[in-house]
Amino acid sequence: MNPWALLASLVFSMVGLVYLKQGKNEGDVTRMVCGVALLAYSYFVPGALLIIVVGALLTALPFMLKKF
Repeated sequence: MNPWALLASLVFSMVGLVYLKQGKNEGDVTRMVCGVALLAYSYFVPGALLIIVVGALLTALPFMLKKF
């Protein structure tokens, strides 16, 4: 794994941990599911660019679902 993919994986895993904790405290299932997905997806996605794209989509998903 190249250093950029590792860094992106670390950043989105931290965001996933925050989402998981917030979802658990607020009882928001969508945020909890996105948090678990953010923690796990980087093990299955190759390449830094794809990790960033998928991570950005998963990060924005709870906000998009709440707004619409």
